[in-house]
Amino acid sequence: MKITDWPSHERPREKLLTQGPTALSDAELLAIFLRTGIKGLSAVDLARNLLNTFGSLRGLIAASQQDFCLAKGLGQAKFVQLQASIELSQRFFTEQLQRETVFNSAQQTKQFLIAQLRDEPNEVFGMLLLDSQHQLIKFRKMFFGTIDSASVYPRVLVKQALEDNAAAVILTHNHPSGIAEPSQADEHITARIVSAMSLLDIKVLDHLVIGDGVAVSFAERGLI
Repeated sequence: MKITDWPSHERPREKLLTQGPTALSDAELLAIFLRTGIKGLSAVDLARNLLNTFGSLRGLIAASQQDFCLAKGLGQAKFVQLQASIELSQRFFTEQLQRETVFNSAQQTKQFLIAQLRDEPNEVFGMLLLDSQHQLIKFRKMFFGTIDSASVYPRVLVKQALEDNAAAVILTHNHPSGIAEPSQADEHITARIVSAMSLLDIKVLDHLVIGDGVAVSFAERGLI
């Protein structure tokens, strides 16, 4: 049966308009994105198949271009469309933080950085640059490494902080293994960065290690 033959209150688009997006399942939201199904499958049925294939909505979103395009019912156009949608949502989130949010909540900061780094396949070292009121100026991904390491240069971080006129920074990097426990190397590079930043009166407020849906704070551990 085609979706157009369903009762109106069961159709994903009509359901979203009357009940709001939170009332929809992952498959229903994905069906709206897909717009149409394929022969023998409605958009909702296709969406369910794709979620099973990739394991979850997160698995689908994080899939490589090759794996995504090989899936039945998808292709390059859908891949581009999805990536554009994700980037729009991240830019909206960042814009809201820049205009309204003061980074005085550790949990808020963790959620932001988890969204930015949790699905990176390799290690990424980044930095939240903050003004004197601890409001976000910019989030920058500074260094990119292999699956288990990244070369981090304190002088480059200091230079960027000066260029962005930052009064404080929050350091961050992900562990692609999903385990967010800080290593001795993490502690060593953090100490070097704190020392370099202090010479120019730039405060390092924290260093957050991002794992699979979790973040460990150096400040909370008493490591900074």
